Amino acid sequence: MIVAVGIALSLFILALVFWMLLTRRLREKYAVMWIVIALSVLLLGIFPQLLLWATALLGVQVPANLLFALAITLLLGVSLHLSWELSQAEDEIRRVAEEAALSRAEIDRLDSRIAALEAQHRGSGADSAPPA
Repeated sequence: MIVAVGIALSLFILALVFWMLLTRRLREKYAVMWIVIALSVLLLGIFPQLLLWATALLGVQVPANLLFALAITLLLGVSLHLSWELSQAEDEIRRVAEEAALSRAEIDRLDSRIAALEAQHRGSGADSAPPA
C-alpha cells in the first residue's frame, strides 16, 4: 500500500511540475529540482530494495533513518539555495530602486527647468505682444 502511495505521489508531483512549467508558474531552474525529487521518489517506490541497498552500503541501521537524513539534507540545500536567490533579488531590487530614484530626480530637475523656460518665454512674450 505504501509503495502505491509513493508511486502515486511522485506521478502527481511530476504532473504538477509539468503543468506549472507549461503555464509559466514555475521557472525551469526550480522545476529541475522538483523533477529530480519526483523521479527519486518514483524510483524508490518502484524499487524499494534500492533504499535497503543504500542503507547497507552506507552502514545505516534503519532505512527510514537514511530516508530522513536525505530529506533533511535536501531541505537544507533548498533553504540555502532560496536564501541565495533572495539575496540576489534583494540586491537587484535595491539597484533598480536606486536607478528609479536617480531617474525621478532627473525628471524633476528637467520639469523645473522646463517650467522656468516656459515662464521666461511667457514673460518675454507678454512684453513683445502688440496691444489689442
